[in-house]
Amino acid sequence: MIRPMPSSQLLADARALWSEIAAASVAFPDQGISIVISPLSRMCPPGWVGLVLLSDSGIGTAPDQATADRLRALLADCPMERLYDSSEAVKALPSTAMLGPTTLAYLAPASFRPSSGHVVEQLPVDHPDLRALEKLCSPEERGEAGIDELTSPVFAVRDSVGDVIAAAGYVAWPRNTAHLAVLTAPRARGRGVAKVTASSAVAHAFAARMVPQWRARVPASQRVARTLGFTDLGVQVSLKLA
Repeated sequence: MIRPMPSSQLLADARALWSEIAAASVAFPDQGISIVISPLSRMCPPGWVGLVLLSDSGIGTAPDQATADRLRALLADCPMERLYDSSEAVKALPSTAMLGPTTLAYLAPASFRPSSGHVVEQLPVDHPDLRALEKLCSPEERGEAGIDELTSPVFAVRDSVGDVIAAAGYVAWPRNTAHLAVLTAPRARGRGVAKVTASSAVAHAFAARMVPQWRARVPASQRVARTLGFTDLGVQVSLKLA
């Protein structure tokens, strides 16, 4: 993957967000990756290593000193470009489990390209029709979307018989960030419904003066984000070192 070109304000906002999520005193360096010890880091599961790369620098958290030292040694001769690619990241960072690399994308109001074409309705997060949609998707898809954890209204599209086939919203993250989530029924994919529901969620976030964030591993989800105007700024990787 080619390292993305930064958008200055979005990049500054994203770096400030992830520095806070690291739960330790850490800042993105001019170049390279800054590693800190942070057992309470929210960049990764407990006991794991978390890495966030934004443009040409990154931060990482480790649960203890020994893990931090080992991570620094592994990264010493590893160009950052390798960590943007999932297969190369596995080679560079031997692990027993890994999540990512997951693309991190952000959106400025001036770059937003709204989408329409389907009737969108608002539903409460506990609506039974959303649980029915979740049952149509795989456990991995449900977990990644986290529709049941949204703090915004849920924006939904129904099919001709009234079933919800796509839903989107966001979770309020630190530093006024709206973390987007989208879930689409397998039979409805490729019809533009994810783009329309996500567009409504983004518009709601902008009305609340929030910065939309789109985190995605699946190429189809990444394409939806780019269609709406999101800019890829970096990646997130979580791993348990071997």
